[in-house]
Amino acid sequence: MALTIDELTDRMQQFVRNQGWYDPGSPRPQTLRNLALSLSIEVSELLEHVQWAETPNDAQGWREELADILLYLMQLARLSGVDLEAAVLEKLDKN
Repeated sequence: MALTIDELTDRMQQFVRNQGWYDPGSPRPQTLRNLALSLSIEVSELLEHVQWAETPNDAQGWREELADILLYLMQLARLSGVDLEAAVLEKLDKN
């Protein structure tokens, strides 16, 4: 079953709400700064898979890191009011 970026983002937002990470006093406050830092950390974790090799040797780990990156990116876009689908299409047109 294929989902749109908005549908995936909605599912991710519900997961975050269920974890209580939007609640005041959460140990994982979902601020733009914290999410941007988390995104950067996840990208670094992805790079570890190819640090000394041209291709990752752990396909499942690679897959999970890519999913983490997308989840943080979708959350950053939603919380900052960016329509990610529109932004991608505009950037493709610009490039």
